Amino acid sequence: MDAFLAASRDGDFEALLTVLDPDVIFRIDTGGGGPQAREPAIGAQAVARQVLARGRPFARFARPAIVNGSAGLVVAPGGRPMAVVGFTSARGRIVAIDLVADREKLKRLSPLS
Repeated sequence: MDAFLAASRDGDFEALLTVLDPDVIFRIDTGGGGPQAREPAIGAQAVARQVLARGRPFARFARPAIVNGSAGLVVAPGGRPMAVVGFTSARGRIVAIDLVADREKLKRLSPLS
């Protein structure tokens, strides 16, 4: 996860590819479906492109956290969570990334200090 976060912050596509499983899946829960609903990104290159295109501006606000008992991140500009990211790893690589940005779900989290 540290290498993922560093590569995301640096915009390093090749470094992201080294930590992602070739068949990684990236799911985003924005809540409620509608125009913001997205199909999962599948495959290391597609996931790396999406992470860098959409996530890089927010990577500086990410802090390591335990998410559902595993390594994860909380993205909290100004201490207010705007996304929670959970990782599933196997064989030394990230095989799944689940990002929750559903405002209703995030309201249940306490602001970070």
